[in-house]
Amino acid sequence: MIKKIVITLIILMALAINLSTATPIELDDDEDLVPISGSLRGASRFLAQHSRGLVKCNKNPRLCRAKGSPGPDCCNKKCVNVKTDKQNCGLCGKKCKHQEICCKGKCVNIMTDKRNCGGCNIKCKKGNSCKLGMCSYA
Repeated sequence: MIKKIVITLIILMALAINLSTATPIELDDDEDLVPISGSLRGASRFLAQHSRGLVKCNKNPRLCRAKGSPGPDCCNKKCVNVKTDKQNCGLCGKKCKHQEICCKGKCVNIMTDKRNCGGCNIKCKKGNSCKLGMCSYA
């Protein structure tokens, strides 16, 4: 019983220490934030010192190329990959339809597209068609 209490106290103290050492970066309240981690090679010293935290890509788009970023492109103050992002397919703001996904920057219907049947870059063999996301004989 005492062993469980001691372990619980140790975990709570470690959590409290971890939370108390976090230093937030002050940003404007009206702007979206993008979490990043990892290397900021090529970024300014200020950004390198604050690599843990939330930063804005609209002020420094190269942050989207940092390790751990969701994508290399900055769209609407968020890091995305326009080659795969359904909300920004090919370019910022271009949304794919409900049944489509983004493959290599183009909206495709994986249920019927012979070149992306069931997923990106899954090609049906010559003479086959794509039905319900599966290649089948025509």
